[in-house]
Amino acid sequence: MILFYIGPVPVYDNTVTAWGVMLLLTVIFYLGSRNAQRIPSGVQNVAEAILEALLGFFAGVLGEDRARKYTPLLATFFLFILFSNYSGLIPGAGVIPGFKPPTSNWNVTGALAIIVLFSVHFLGVRAKGLSHFKHWLEPFVFFLPLNLLEEVARPMSLTLRLFGNIFGEETILLFLLGMAPFLVPVALMGLSLLLAAIQALVFTILATSYIGAATEEHH
Repeated sequence: MILFYIGPVPVYDNTVTAWGVMLLLTVIFYLGSRNAQRIPSGVQNVAEAILEALLGFFAGVLGEDRARKYTPLLATFFLFILFSNYSGLIPGAGVIPGFKPPTSNWNVTGALAIIVLFSVHFLGVRAKGLSHFKHWLEPFVFFLPLNLLEEVARPMSLTLRLFGNIFGEETILLFLLGMAPFLVPVALMGLSLLLAAIQALVFTILATSYIGAATEEHH
């Protein structure tokens, strides 16, 4: 739904919610790093705990050196998607104008997938030069069409998997809450919390694996 225009550019409800998510993350990490102390406390403690957990996770996939290089990008993917998914569990999401989970719109998930695609090739070229593209010709040159098809399928898969799961979950929750607003069990909301986190994790794991394969040095 279009809420307003900035010049000729329409601004949709999920865009406004995405801005809110980005603002929230900016405030959290600004407050966590504004007066950084050697012994963290408060918001700094939370921010550092989140980043250390993510760095450790990515290090298990990419190794310590590459994890330190790529954690800012990958952590941004994870946190933005996670908070966007969770925004759909707040009462009024999808009903109040200007408040709609960004990841329930395929344009948003598609944009994230395109960022992953370009990041993979940018980082691959930066790590290995133009030899990054030689895998398109492997194991034989006539595999080029199939390898290019795989490149196209990756962002499509990322887009549709995240969009489909979040949109479907939001639709089911709205239907159940409309039918029985006082009888929907707490367990269902707990399951939604878990599934939202899993979808953010799956997207980030796939992005990590793509970047890891593109930047891996072969000896």
